[in-house]
Amino acid sequence: MPRWLKNVLKTIAVLTGLLLFALVAITMYVSFNKKSILTDVTKVLNKNLNGGKLTIGGMDPTFLKGFPNISLLLKDVVLKDSLWEKHHHTLLQAQDLNISVNTFALFKGTILINKVSIDQAKIDLFTDSTGYSNTSVLKKKKQPEKEKNKDESSDTELRKFALNDVQFVLDNRKGHKLFQFNVDELNGKMDYPGNNWNAAVSLKIFAKSLAFNTLRGSFIKDKLVRGDLEASYDDNSGIISLKPKVLNIGDDGFIIGAKFFTKKRDGDFIFDITENSLLWKHASALLAPNIAEHLNRFDLKNPLAVHCVLGGNFNSSGDPSIDVNCKVENNTLTTPEGTVDSCSFRGVYTNSFNKSKPLSDENSAIELFGLKGNYEQVPFKVDTGIISNLNKPIVAGTLKSDFAVSRLNHLFGETMVFAKGNASVNLKYRANIVDFKFIKPAIGGVIDIKNADFTYLQNKLNFKNTSLLLDFSGEDLLLKNIRLQSGKSIVAMEGSVKNFKNLYYSAPEKIVVDWQIRSPQLYLGEFLGYLSSRAKKPAKKSNDSNFADQLSTVLEKGTADMHLQVDKVYYDKFLATDVKADLLVSESGIRLKNVNAKSAGGTFNLNGSIAQNGNLNHFAINTNVNNANIGNFFYAFDNFGITGFSYKNLRGFLSLRSNIAGNITDMGKLVPKSLSGTINLNLKKGALIDFTPITNVGKFAFPFRNLDHITIDNLNGRFDLLGDKIRIQPMQINSSILNMNVAGVYGFTKGTNIALDIPLRNPKKDEDITNKKELKERRMKGIVLHILASDGEDGKIKIGWNSNHD
Repeated sequence: MPRWLKNVLKTIAVLTGLLLFALVAITMYVSFNKKSILTDVTKVLNKNLNGGKLTIGGMDPTFLKGFPNISLLLKDVVLKDSLWEKHHHTLLQAQDLNISVNTFALFKGTILINKVSIDQAKIDLFTDSTGYSNTSVLKKKKQPEKEKNKDESSDTELRKFALNDVQFVLDNRKGHKLFQFNVDELNGKMDYPGNNWNAAVSLKIFAKSLAFNTLRGSFIKDKLVRGDLEASYDDNSGIISLKPKVLNIGDDGFIIGAKFFTKKRDGDFIFDITENSLLWKHASALLAPNIAEHLNRFDLKNPLAVHCVLGGNFNSSGDPSIDVNCKVENNTLTTPEGTVDSCSFRGVYTNSFNKSKPLSDENSAIELFGLKGNYEQVPFKVDTGIISNLNKPIVAGTLKSDFAVSRLNHLFGETMVFAKGNASVNLKYRANIVDFKFIKPAIGGVIDIKNADFTYLQNKLNFKNTSLLLDFSGEDLLLKNIRLQSGKSIVAMEGSVKNFKNLYYSAPEKIVVDWQIRSPQLYLGEFLGYLSSRAKKPAKKSNDSNFADQLSTVLEKGTADMHLQVDKVYYDKFLATDVKADLLVSESGIRLKNVNAKSAGGTFNLNGSIAQNGNLNHFAINTNVNNANIGNFFYAFDNFGITGFSYKNLRGFLSLRSNIAGNITDMGKLVPKSLSGTINLNLKKGALIDFTPITNVGKFAFPFRNLDHITIDNLNGRFDLLGDKIRIQPMQINSSILNMNVAGVYGFTKGTNIALDIPLRNPKKDEDITNKKELKERRMKGIVLHILASDGEDGKIKIGWNSNHD
């Protein structure tokens, strides 16, 4: 073996021996001087206490641990403040507290502690409602200057520290703060440049409570927190700074920085938190319940970028200030009102919206910038939207959209269906939010619909090429530039609804739409859907209602006051021109007022109502007809259901006053035998052509007279409509062929019983008599036939003698 190697080995052996000797000597020294060293350690640890007491149950040296320093294991360490008997919160209670003491200083009789390790302990930092804290025991006593310089070498600067299996509690009753952590592992190193200090900490803790306001609940409750921190203290400013580093909270990594103020703003703190890929549900789970309960009603499918600044004061009560910024790109937002696809926005949350008011839910707001997406298939944009006062939320903003109206079909439900057309929306809105649903929104702006085809399902009405502009001005709704086309009917309309915004939700039954309507032509058959009663649906609770439900309610319960001017109105065989009418359409039916028209060569005036009762609709109408062609009149109204004769049997010009009631179907057909009421008529220049009751009489009484064409200069009569019968009030018929008095009942199916008193005198013999009195006296002279028209056994009218005549 070379000599140099032998020398090296000898040197190592000597050094090793010296080292072992030193360790044994140190251990023996500590063991033999345990009592005095424990007293010295206790004295050093108590040196900077401000009242209170630190007790140590026992001490043992730890061989080799911390070499070349001596490690002292302190047992059952308890630190209490002077008021412990009052509040019973022990500041420190540790089963093991390991202290590393500088060996060389120890031989000189000085205790310098380089590291403290606390195991199986509880640290309870307590502040009562008056602001007193048990941490006051740690405040360094003020000493006279001469005492400060004495024994200066015994001051301790902690270089390393560690916590294992430690419960940490910060319970501030004055500020309503409660921080509670279970520390699995925490290791730190410190250095002291000048009067400052720097620390590097590695930790693994379980957060049980991070309540900045115990009245609101805890942030990051029941979450595992892991990571490395770097902190520093500046003595001039009194600020403890936490360098932004990644800290894992649960399954997410947050970049967290912080500042804690210990001088000018004693107790103030600011946390700066950033996460560039955070799921909505994960974010909600980290927040206090008063915020999380709102956020949990929503969800975003993909992660979002979030930046949060949290600030407050550990010594004051109330909420911390919270300012959150987030950015969402092409995400899917789920809300209680529906889903927003392709959603993008920049969002801001603050609980200090009005800087002059206290921090609270009432002073909280959510602002959304550049919000866009597809809500239930409808694209929209909101440049700036705001939800303020989260205690009683109010939403406001400006909504813009341009889309095919067919995208609305699933929103309108069973109200209407669009086939084509386009809608443009520009609305300012403001609404209360109750249970995350819009309640009684106030809106201003316009909705412009063009070239739309749709079916109004409530009454089965079809419209084509429809245009509509809804102008929400003030409290009223203006309906402009409306064009409706149903089949061959074309309608131009203008309308308004007074006090619309108040009545839409609170009293839809009081809504009245005032319409001004013009049309070149209307085919009433295309609007027969109005005769069917509006569909009734079970009433929903207010918190289950949505836009389509409320719109349907308004359309069902609202009233339309319609003022029409129509050039031509067609209905089946009926044609009227120059029609002017006032119609009041309501939930119960239709009221007709001041209906004036020209038809059958005459003029019409009509008032009445139609009550909607399902398949059968009851009507009651008062009519005045002046100088109408009677043939055309009967033709237009389908002979009024009379089968015994038709419009072909009639000539002349008719004037009448009627008060008629009856039933029509939802297809506009008169229900047979349903008519009731009275008709007073006057016929001028009339004629009866092939009128069966008269020709039958002629065959019996005047076999040599031609009764196929009978002229009547003037005829007045009254008829009572009795369902399937007509009562003919006594009337005189003076014709070119014969005169007669007629009275009785005509039955559409049975019950005919008509008495006819017919003088055989030929009226032509009296053509030259001009004296009315003489004509009246001569009218019934001579032989008078008393005939009775009644039901026959074969169902046909039977003609016979009237044996019961006066």
